[in-house]
Amino acid sequence: MENTHLNRTISFSPPDISEAEIAEATEVLRSGWITTGPRTKLLERRLAAYIDRGKTDLNVGDEYANRVVCLNSATAAEELNLRILGIGPGDEVIVPAYTYTATASAALHCGATIRVVDIQENGDAVTHMPEMDYEQLEAAITEKTKAIVPVDLGGIVCDYDKLFEIVERKRPLFTPLSDNRDGLQNLASRVQRAIGRVAIVADCAHSLGASRVVNGEKKYCGAIADFTSFSFHAVKNFTTAEGGASTWLPLDGIDDAEIYHMYQLLSLHGQDKDALTKTKIGAWEYDIIGPWYKCNMTDIMAAIGLRQLDRYKGLLSRRKKIIEHYDAVCDALGVAHLVHHTREMDSSKHLYLTRIPGITAEQRNGIIEKMAERGIACNVHYKPLPMMTAYKALGYDIADFPNAYDYFKNEITLPLHTRLTDAEAEYVIEQFAEIVK
Repeated sequence: MENTHLNRTISFSPPDISEAEIAEATEVLRSGWITTGPRTKLLERRLAAYIDRGKTDLNVGDEYANRVVCLNSATAAEELNLRILGIGPGDEVIVPAYTYTATASAALHCGATIRVVDIQENGDAVTHMPEMDYEQLEAAITEKTKAIVPVDLGGIVCDYDKLFEIVERKRPLFTPLSDNRDGLQNLASRVQRAIGRVAIVADCAHSLGASRVVNGEKKYCGAIADFTSFSFHAVKNFTTAEGGASTWLPLDGIDDAEIYHMYQLLSLHGQDKDALTKTKIGAWEYDIIGPWYKCNMTDIMAAIGLRQLDRYKGLLSRRKKIIEHYDAVCDALGVAHLVHHTREMDSSKHLYLTRIPGITAEQRNGIIEKMAERGIACNVHYKPLPMMTAYKALGYDIADFPNAYDYFKNEITLPLHTRLTDAEAEYVIEQFAEIVK
């Protein structure tokens, strides 16, 4: 038995890259065009179609242009979402205590103040996802609040019906940004006026392909919140090595093409022509509209994404099979875990969070070490923001977020990825069960 343990090496979340992705990336490298170009634009349109219809095999055309912007990270996507909304100094953005730093840091990059809210005790009553306490969230909204950033952690979709009910009730507190005739601020002012309330800016880093019934209609993440950011980092279900994307709901009186163009300006130094456009005859000259940022996606990254999207439904199906096996064993053990499917919600099955009742953080760490001794890499999602040095320095104290700490102290995330064989998945859950017992 010990030799079996020593011979096993099960990574936590390696990327699933096939020969199709390798061939497409190789073709890009040989093409002579490797930065933002035709593959990036095609990936944007195909992602827009997937978000709209849940299909990855559509022959997309211009009807899906100007709906998704691919960028170099989800953090950049969230930050640009907030900048399109005109969020800056003097504004407040509400974020959950239980999340990764990018959820909050993007707002801080914009100069806004974050208001951190605790999660529900033991997470959502149905899915067990560490979701924000909605009563605390509603109480945190003030005249300064401009956005709420809910997190679809692990691919579980938040209760957006509740979120929209809350911001509608708080509509009288909201005052839109004034228009000072600057290009970005002018757009941001019109965006805020079109929304007319605190914006829901979803952190969907984990939830590409997840769906929920919202206001009686099934919708995919990216078509639910006012603005949405996705992550395509190497550990995500869908990867472009690094990368991310922004999307938004249509707004009355504002053309999607105008919003899309502003994302292009923000992500390319404020330059009014991209590199591909400048290669056309006589089109070398350009202007700098604003002293902005550099966070575009390259065609090398998009090439990986195009072939990942071809395979994505199969990847999600494989994750579902592993989860079903994990669920059966955890239920028999009395170990709580995320519920990835309900009558109203189907997750993207990104993470498998478990919580072992009655143990301390030290005991949890011991279990993770024992799993590692048997060749199995586990993780913890997440150490709450108020426990991190940077957020302590901002004045946050984990003692003020007891539900987040209680959730964290006995949480263990098991390996869940599509490179796990049936035998390896069986080994993971067998060893977990033996150690927990």
